[in-house]
Amino acid sequence: MKFLDLFAGIGGFRLGLEQAGHQCVGYVEWDKYARKSYEAIYNAEGEWTWHDITTIDYRDIPRADCWTFGFPCQDISVAGEQKGFDGDRSSQFFAVTKRLRQIKEWDTKKMPSYLLIENVKNFLSVNRGWDFLEAQIELDEVGYNLEWDVLNSRDFGVPQNRERVFIVGHLRGRSTRKVFPVRGTSSEVNSIEIIAHRKGYRRNTQVFNPNGITETLDTGQGGGRGHYTVSKVGNVNPSGNGMNGQVYNSEGLSPTLTTNKGEGPKIILKGSSVLNIKEATKQGLDTGCQKGVLTDEYRIRKLTPRECWRLQGFPDWAFDRATEVNSDSQLYKQAGNSVTVNVIEAIGKKLC
Repeated sequence: MKFLDLFAGIGGFRLGLEQAGHQCVGYVEWDKYARKSYEAIYNAEGEWTWHDITTIDYRDIPRADCWTFGFPCQDISVAGEQKGFDGDRSSQFFAVTKRLRQIKEWDTKKMPSYLLIENVKNFLSVNRGWDFLEAQIELDEVGYNLEWDVLNSRDFGVPQNRERVFIVGHLRGRSTRKVFPVRGTSSEVNSIEIIAHRKGYRRNTQVFNPNGITETLDTGQGGGRGHYTVSKVGNVNPSGNGMNGQVYNSEGLSPTLTTNKGEGPKIILKGSSVLNIKEATKQGLDTGCQKGVLTDEYRIRKLTPRECWRLQGFPDWAFDRATEVNSDSQLYKQAGNSVTVNVIEAIGKKLC
């Protein structure tokens, strides 16, 4: 199957679908730093590409069996103002459907048989669910029947609690295959247990049992906000900078990665060895990036950019190529913005 990679980022959709046996025919990405990583990772020379989804001439778009897109979530996420489709960024969903409408009027044979769409779980409920209904109506008018499911990255072999809604559109009149349910590869499901909560606050400032996992983190920062846990060394909130200062138990899962550019979750080292978080996502630590508070037994530090990329399912060879063209700050941001490769691969195996 041939696919077009829209809002491509660093290519989480691309790598997952390629690992499932599919072929990319082109990509669109406006962020210059993400494009640098994308083009360093993939053999994209000679492929069709564009920068801005809103300025594409529909007649130039290469024919593909599937269009993939995780359109911007800033207006939908619980961490944002939740303007939904009234926001400037998340409304770019309609820039995609505009091109689909134009292609439909021009030549229906060039319509993709599938759409594979990803966004935050809150897309189902933002603006009391009206935006999600509007998206269904829009895609129905273009000609697509829809199915969707909420999938958590922790169920697909990475130690990160990251729930996202995935939508598959099936072009009516084409022979397409039902995709959901998609089963994960992990048999262990850790539980969430809130053991304390600061009165009068949102879900920020909750304290979670260190033997389990946290809820999904948002991008709230500063003022003591964020998620907390406790460990053998007591209250490990060294910075006081909300989610940026929190230390998560190394035996459990990482919280959902955000674009916090390295100021996010930390883990605990004993001596010079990693205690866990799936062996710090399979070892190979960037020891020069280990920062934090020393105690009698433990060292507290941030997750490194390499580990954040591993938490999204990217192999080290992809990260190594991206480091040649981008700073740590951008690498953290790119990991937080990406889809989890493992989840896309599992979905891709059911697309044909």
